[in-house]
Amino acid sequence: MTLDKARQLLKVQADFGGPYNRHSAKLILDEVTREHGRKAADALIVELKLNEVFDFTVERS
Repeated sequence: MTLDKARQLLKVQADFGGPYNRHSAKLILDEVTREHGRKAADALIVELKLNEVFDFTVERS
């Protein structure tokens, strides 16, 4: 999955919110982590403010 596609899918999940969408967002981020690394997933969390919407955390460097 490209980062642009992941960004697009995560925006949809964040717009809806809720526990089911949180789970879907986590699955998307897991795939991003596998393909692009943890830093790319963390960058998406911060960029899309998923830490506020879904209470996701980012890895401290």
